[in-house]
Amino acid sequence: MEQKKFKTEVSELLHLIIHSLYSHKEIFLRELISNASDALDKLKYLTLVDPAFKELQFSPRIDISFTDEEHGKTLVISDNGIGMSHDDLADDLGTIARSGTKNFLKNLTEDQKKDSNLIGQFGVGFYSSFMVAEKVEVVSRKAGSEEAWKWSSNGKGTFTLEEAERESQGTTITLSLNEEGHEYASRWTLDRLVKRYSDHIAFPIFISYDEEEYDDKGKKKGQKTHKVEQINSAAALWRRSKNELTAEDYHEFYKNTSFDTEDPLLYIHTQAEGANNYTTLFYIPSKAPYDLYHADYKPGVKLYVKRVYITDDEKELLPTYLRFIRGVIDSEDLPLNVSREILQQNRIMGNIRTASVKKILGELKKVAEQNPELYGKIVDQFNRPLKEGLYSDYANRENLLELVRFKSSEVEGYTSLASYVERMKEDQKHVYYLAGGNEETIRRSPLLEGYKKKGIEVLLMTDDIDDIVVPSIGTYQEKTLQAINKAGAVDELDKDESKKKKKEGKDVIKKIKKALGERVKDVVVSSRLVDAPAVVVVDDNDMTVQMQQILKSMGQSDMPESTPILEINLDSPVVRKIADSEDEAFVADLSQVLLDQALINEGVMLKNPADFVKRLTSLLSR
Repeated sequence: MEQKKFKTEVSELLHLIIHSLYSHKEIFLRELISNASDALDKLKYLTLVDPAFKELQFSPRIDISFTDEEHGKTLVISDNGIGMSHDDLADDLGTIARSGTKNFLKNLTEDQKKDSNLIGQFGVGFYSSFMVAEKVEVVSRKAGSEEAWKWSSNGKGTFTLEEAERESQGTTITLSLNEEGHEYASRWTLDRLVKRYSDHIAFPIFISYDEEEYDDKGKKKGQKTHKVEQINSAAALWRRSKNELTAEDYHEFYKNTSFDTEDPLLYIHTQAEGANNYTTLFYIPSKAPYDLYHADYKPGVKLYVKRVYITDDEKELLPTYLRFIRGVIDSEDLPLNVSREILQQNRIMGNIRTASVKKILGELKKVAEQNPELYGKIVDQFNRPLKEGLYSDYANRENLLELVRFKSSEVEGYTSLASYVERMKEDQKHVYYLAGGNEETIRRSPLLEGYKKKGIEVLLMTDDIDDIVVPSIGTYQEKTLQAINKAGAVDELDKDESKKKKKEGKDVIKKIKKALGERVKDVVVSSRLVDAPAVVVVDDNDMTVQMQQILKSMGQSDMPESTPILEINLDSPVVRKIADSEDEAFVADLSQVLLDQALINEGVMLKNPADFVKRLTSLLSR
């Protein structure tokens, strides 16, 4: 017998589960049944495509039984799926494969610790059994092997591994129920939970139990009959007609397959016949998946061929920007032994993917038009990834332009590009926007002052990718998208005023340029500033200050920096002081502070904050 310690993060996780998640303890059964279903899926696939397993007599099933004795209660979940080897048991049940789990555990708030979603989200479903069990034993035999092994643990830091016996491949999990778990040694409780959480598992689930016998007068005979009954429908829900399914059916299937406890925001069920025969059932979750912005995100769509599970780890089934979608693709035309390489290049799969993307975007557009409240919830969670599509999916850009939303200087909440254009002034030629930084920082930008005063709406781009994505759009409904933090954003309503001020500011511009030297690309007079003395912008072909900071945070420290342009307000008392002063040292200090303040206002960290403080102190002392 081998005795091993759990990895540190598993020990911490078990402590969390045992002490913090009792209010949702019933979902342990869903987790264990889903694991069994996955094991059956994998073996079913091998029996169809691997010659080594084609002769295997295989009738996939899941069995549940229990004992309710005075000396103890047990619950047993068994399957005849692919099974686990010695190393599988040690690795899969001794560690957590998902990266970042340990850090996730450290950062949990008390409210989060009570959230049952955490179990499914972090791929740790097996460990939920310790919510209801004082001891867990797993006996497993891998398909194709003659050896069986037993894994056992009380969830207190260690587990043991030893040789065991099992007649055929598969896994049997025995839970010695604790007081919290006694209620699950009941046929009616198990029946209810299986129908609630696992009714649509594609394999039959049987329950074994002993039923009391009664005579004609309703008295117990003192003997029991052993019964075995199937308690789930075992139907692939996506293959059923949409007409016979209810919203509750769709929601329960989603919860069962995605390990989510909340209803999805939207489901999209398509059954296509013609050149390609396939079925898709897609869901949009109510909350963004925890790994949505991780490079190693887990795809949410499973691929089936003729109801045979192929993979749930293929990122090519849908474009990356739709990685939040959950659900199923089931093709009638793909070969069962399709490999990942073939999958990525397969014409049929390409057609399904193209049609699926159009269907999803089309349904989103319908929701946006017909149910703005629901669409607002979708935008709250998934607006940013949809924006990624503007940059990466040119074929669907027109549809995506109708779906993405932005904050605005003039209206509450989110607005669309179409709504902005409807509100534009009659002689306005551009869709104005300001990107970079968080919403609070952007709303305080001095650049907005003049536009607000003239009643011109500006879209506020608050996502970190906006600086990359929005310039790629170019035009919308023949209106040019113009960033107001670019030097070329001259307000067409004030061109004459701009020319007039440019003449007036020649002398002060000359002074400030001399004081700032190479720190600025140019100094220009602003027709947009009202209260602020100055603001920094960049040349039309240069990266914005915020974009430079994003790239630096991504490790691109060797890239050339764009030198900002300082736009000054001739009506500001600060700028007038520079214009009126003949003290070169004073002009130099005030000009430098003017630039540093403008950079700080844009959320930029100064390279030499000590110099800024020194100059500011000097000015204050005067």
